[in-house]
Amino acid sequence: MTTKTPGGTMDIDVRTTGGLVRGHVRQGQCAFFAIPYAAPLEGLRRFQAPAPPPRWDGVRDARSFGSSVPQPVLWQPGDDPECLTVNVWSPDIGASGLPVMVWLHGGACMGGTAATLDFDGTAFAAVGIVLVTLNYRVGYEGFGWVDDAPCNRGVLDQLAALGWVRDNIAAFGGNPDAVTLFGQSAGASSIVGLMAGDREPGLFRRAIAQSPGRIFVPADEARAVSRMITSQLGIAPTVAELAALPPQAIHAVQLAPVAVMAAEPGRWTHPHAPYAMTIDNELFDAPPWIGRPASRTSRELVCGFTTDEARMFTVNVDLSGSDPLDTARACGIDATAVGEYRIGVPGITDDELHTLILSDALFRMPALWCAETHADAGDPTYLYEFAWQSPARDGALRACHGLDVPFTFGAARSPLAADLIGDSIPAEFTDLSAAMRAGFTAFATTGDPGWPRFDTTERRRRIWATPPALGTDSLRTSRRIWHRDMPQAQLES
Repeated sequence: MTTKTPGGTMDIDVRTTGGLVRGHVRQGQCAFFAIPYAAPLEGLRRFQAPAPPPRWDGVRDARSFGSSVPQPVLWQPGDDPECLTVNVWSPDIGASGLPVMVWLHGGACMGGTAATLDFDGTAFAAVGIVLVTLNYRVGYEGFGWVDDAPCNRGVLDQLAALGWVRDNIAAFGGNPDAVTLFGQSAGASSIVGLMAGDREPGLFRRAIAQSPGRIFVPADEARAVSRMITSQLGIAPTVAELAALPPQAIHAVQLAPVAVMAAEPGRWTHPHAPYAMTIDNELFDAPPWIGRPASRTSRELVCGFTTDEARMFTVNVDLSGSDPLDTARACGIDATAVGEYRIGVPGITDDELHTLILSDALFRMPALWCAETHADAGDPTYLYEFAWQSPARDGALRACHGLDVPFTFGAARSPLAADLIGDSIPAEFTDLSAAMRAGFTAFATTGDPGWPRFDTTERRRRIWATPPALGTDSLRTSRRIWHRDMPQAQLES
């Protein structure tokens, strides 16, 4: 059913497994927001595996964003606990068999939301893609250790949302057998973890991982870090005791472990944040870059990184007193690596070297390792490097972590773009954004993004710059210094 509304839009109803939802049509595109895929986060459910959502009678209003999941910045006490929801953009709900892309946001497993214009799906719908974004639990609810609940509950939420897509996306014009999962940072880490474990082949067919991180930790480490938080709260890490506390009480102390880990970074796999993906031998058996046999499903993967990932975190930090030797040790590599970096990158300053080591440790090497591992298993793999440099902050950000996201969505006026690019839209934004999206949507449609496959011999990759180009081994120096099995050695130590 469609009805006209003031302002040039129309209301439109679609039946889902939960009931009727009412979205809107604007300029020929349909949008539906805050459709629940799991039960509200109330009581014990905050720390348990996601449960199915209740059905509703009548028509559910899906014309505006819903609440974010509990977290320090984007959530307030009293926000709607029915926050495990999806948003859907469709070019035509009367169509059938359209490619589907499902986005997983980043946020260090500690924050993030789909209720933002940063991930507006209009540009994807305009080229024939059904686009889905979703909330999943973050922070302790999503990734903290709980003695009597499964690990990686935020990833279980993602899988529950993919189940909703499988059961409902045809009603929005999409093909449930042609789902491409894509995401950035923590979202990308979930994706490569699921891909490496060959998990849930019936829920998605292809994947795009933008800056996956080195955030996979052994269960003992996840337990130890979380106990630092619960000891601050004076409780045991059980569902009942955690659920008795309001989220804001946990948020107030959740960074306490970082100070402890930062004092002895060599003891910890991921000393930079309190939450990570737990290697639980259920969802994740090992970090996704550890060698594995050929997969059963041969799913295609696009994987990539930005040239200057860590500039996002170091741009406002005074590094004049930082010693690159300390940075190398803190990141788990031998101090002799500093000399190797200086030989491979002549003239590099201490500040630049500090940022380069962090960029490699946090994102560039994990992205490369994931591509190498996937390719070595015989699966179609494509690598990219986002090299376009931002003019924001007098150029200090360069091609930093997250800069590729506004280009991915064509969201030049979004909050993230304002922060990372600036208020003035560069002339080249539109063309580079369209080129990236064309590559990603071609991949979602055919499995081929339009550039050569990656392998560990020729190492060809797409360079996203102006103009886009093909490149080869830009990480040669870093690759010699770092080794793919290094994180595994830490896990076993």
